[in-house]
Amino acid sequence: MNILSELRSRFDSALLAFTDDTVPYSTMVKPAQDAKFGDFQANCAMPLAKRSGANPRDLAAELVGRLEISDICTEPKVAGPGFINLRLKDAWLESQVNGLIDDERLGHPSAASPRTYVIDFSGPNIAKPMHVGHLRSTVIGDALCRILKFSGHTVIGDNHIGDWGTQFGMIIFGYKNFLDQTAYDEDPVNELARLYRLVNQIAGYHNAIAELPRIEEQSSAKQQLLETTEAEADPKDKKSRKATKKLRGEIVGLKERIAATRHQISAVEQDPALKSRADQHPNIADAARNETAKLHSGDAENQELWNQFIPKCLDALEVIYQRMKVPIDVTLGESFYQPMLASVVEDLQQKKIATESEGAICVFIEGNDAPFLVRKQDGAFTYATTDLATIKHRHDEFQADAMLYVVDARQAEHFALLFETARRWAFNKTEFKHVVFGSVLGNDGKPFKTRTGDTVGLESLLDESITRARNIVDENDDAKPEGPELDQTTRAAVAEIVGIGGIKYADLNHNRESDYVFSWDKMLAKNGDTATYIQYAFARIYGIFRRGNVDPAALRQAGGTIRLDAPQERALGLQLLRFAEAIDDVALDYRPNLLTQYLFETANCFSAFHRDCHVLKADNDATRTSRLLLCDLTARVLKLGLSLLGIDTCEQM
Repeated sequence: MNILSELRSRFDSALLAFTDDTVPYSTMVKPAQDAKFGDFQANCAMPLAKRSGANPRDLAAELVGRLEISDICTEPKVAGPGFINLRLKDAWLESQVNGLIDDERLGHPSAASPRTYVIDFSGPNIAKPMHVGHLRSTVIGDALCRILKFSGHTVIGDNHIGDWGTQFGMIIFGYKNFLDQTAYDEDPVNELARLYRLVNQIAGYHNAIAELPRIEEQSSAKQQLLETTEAEADPKDKKSRKATKKLRGEIVGLKERIAATRHQISAVEQDPALKSRADQHPNIADAARNETAKLHSGDAENQELWNQFIPKCLDALEVIYQRMKVPIDVTLGESFYQPMLASVVEDLQQKKIATESEGAICVFIEGNDAPFLVRKQDGAFTYATTDLATIKHRHDEFQADAMLYVVDARQAEHFALLFETARRWAFNKTEFKHVVFGSVLGNDGKPFKTRTGDTVGLESLLDESITRARNIVDENDDAKPEGPELDQTTRAAVAEIVGIGGIKYADLNHNRESDYVFSWDKMLAKNGDTATYIQYAFARIYGIFRRGNVDPAALRQAGGTIRLDAPQERALGLQLLRFAEAIDDVALDYRPNLLTQYLFETANCFSAFHRDCHVLKADNDATRTSRLLLCDLTARVLKLGLSLLGIDTCEQM
């Protein structure tokens, strides 16, 4: 049972005497911040009283009189200006906790009205190794798939890979002109990535040479304008100061662009071999685009190369997903949807949703200056066309009720236009949601890079985390009072679980819309809000079982009872009952950090219980059994909660 949801439902009924719109007020029922005020607190009387001009304490008392919660709570108390404090009955609380002992779902019922979700996540461009930029979409999407599946819904995790874009023109050009055959035979994906970077760098070099004079001219003009503005400006005039400040900011930005452009040119010109290649291919960008066009038009040679590259690239991706234990239900690339694009545009035109504008086919959406382009002037289709074809396929193939797109915040405008176009087209009953997330930053507040300024590869990130976790595991095991407990194989397995779990939890633990700073020290800390801390709490419970020679499964079958006599026992029991609430909260707006927060608080509650309540040395057998059952229940909640985030546990650490 979701206790909070039940209490809010009871308040909804009582609130009908005061308002027709009860939900804004019933949602003010929340867990109490301090146990001295009770278990839950309702603050709705004050805003209700303000609206009607009533005395808030009097209104709170009247509301309490209409509440029917005597089966769950003791007599509610009105405090202060109109707070309503609620305390669950001890006997009821104990009965609910004992009901979890044989409940595999730990109090969370399956959805009464199951839906079908398609979750679009990860989505790398293949033929390039995955990097840290793919981390957030992958772990957030995987967590949402797991949580919604657990909640009873049908979920299809769809990895919409980039396998047809302009990067393949660059790769094919590079393959034809710069291939290192030995390197390709040894590691095809890394060689294809090298070719992509090489072609991209040479194309960028030529573009930088063309752009540098223009940027320098802009900077010079802005500098002259600044000097004139400063000479004529009235220092007391706010508008004048604002204009001057804006100009200075623009000049700083232009100077940074100049520096970056010069560095881009210098990197090529200081490398004789690279410079020679650049000189040999002055029109490399056009040549790469031509290779893309040939591929898309069915050129036999380019199609054969593409068919050769794709399986190798997919195998490399699968290695990473298996290592991260991220299952993928469906992998369909942009190429899959190419045969559908012409009919998408045709249908949009027939329904007068898309119209011609300067030779292009566009959807015009009120309130947005730029149209949603579905076919270019030259007849080429766009990402928008592919995404619309994808929506139609997901609707027709999977009968999706909801489509979630776990994509970074920079794509917000694209998805707003996509969803509005899809609703106009044929899918106005489908839920569309852009599950926005921020960036992973380094200590400098900029996107996380290596020391040399390169994008951090996802595989190297996993390697580094596991290496650091191994050092922690070794240090912890070697420091045990009775000597090390783990052999080398077990230590390696624990390090894998701790290392990968640490990366996932650190990402999921943040509000997904926020950027966060990547920190190894914080990520793998044994204390604080980390996966490691929660994993240690789980392992500590199994340490109790080992020392007491207790089999948790047999313990459950023996028919013992949990008692919540001590305050720490009661607090832990109540926290365990809030598992269903945490799962429902995540599903409400697709925010996994609400589950990480719950698990951290649960581990903290267990720590207080473990500190103050003897388990194996309890005063009597009944108390010992009760506390062992409470430990087992805690371990099950921690294990299940972490597994829904894609994080494993281990019984010894």
